[in-house]
Amino acid sequence: MASPPLVVAYAIAGRVDIDFETEPIAHDSNGNAVFLRDIWPSRSEVSAVVANSLTPEMFRDVYAKISKGTERWNNLKTEPSQQYSWKDTSTYIHNPPFFQSTQLELPKLKNIDNAYVLCSFGDSITTDHISPAGNIAKNSPAARYLLSKGVQQPDFNTYGARRGNDEIMARGTFANTRIINKLAPKVGPQTTYVPTGEILDISDAAFRYAKEGHQLIILAGQEYGSGSSRDWAAKGPYLLGIKAVIAQSFERIHRSNLAGMGILPLEFLPGQNADNLGIYFVI
Repeated sequence: MASPPLVVAYAIAGRVDIDFETEPIAHDSNGNAVFLRDIWPSRSEVSAVVANSLTPEMFRDVYAKISKGTERWNNLKTEPSQQYSWKDTSTYIHNPPFFQSTQLELPKLKNIDNAYVLCSFGDSITTDHISPAGNIAKNSPAARYLLSKGVQQPDFNTYGARRGNDEIMARGTFANTRIINKLAPKVGPQTTYVPTGEILDISDAAFRYAKEGHQLIILAGQEYGSGSSRDWAAKGPYLLGIKAVIAQSFERIHRSNLAGMGILPLEFLPGQNADNLGIYFVI
């Protein structure tokens, strides 16, 4: 994260730990030291280049037709409609359940009874652990879904690129390969399916719980949901059937996002956590 001239200067120096004030970035053909201050342009030099390169007409020309679109855009075939025409075959954009189930009447609240623990985490679980934006692992539930739709591995793309498809993002929830779940034997996006003791991918376990009508919760330590705010870090758990997250503390925005999706954010009393209370599999 630096200005373009600084990027060039670091590249010339060949290292980023250089002190530009006291160390030369290179030597000239005569062996003389060349410092950054020797090649850095003055304000007047920069202004002269800008004046000779940019004209008001350039901006007028671009913004005069910016709303007209390109020829390719304007030639797209569309049908007049007040609503978006969802295409079920698309692996990028899909009509999510929380649009399909939206009603004017608020749903009645239900108790959380005999809920299974889908995952039990420690401290500092970030929104990237909950909803990663990176590459889709080749053996992940999301990868298996894409393969079933005829998408081959070179075209998997990333979770970030496919964030318009709830089927992908639900399967990508808790799919970070570095996530540590206390209900799994090793690091990675797996958990114990309590009724049988099987080790399953987290989303696969959640879907099986849902099929059998079981409610789910998440246990966590401190700073749950820290990091950059991501809407799918709340939407994904909702689609997995999570009813509550019980943590020692929450990142403020993520806590609000959970509540907005109807997931109850609860905090342990000071000094308490899932381990010292002996909570492991069922609430």
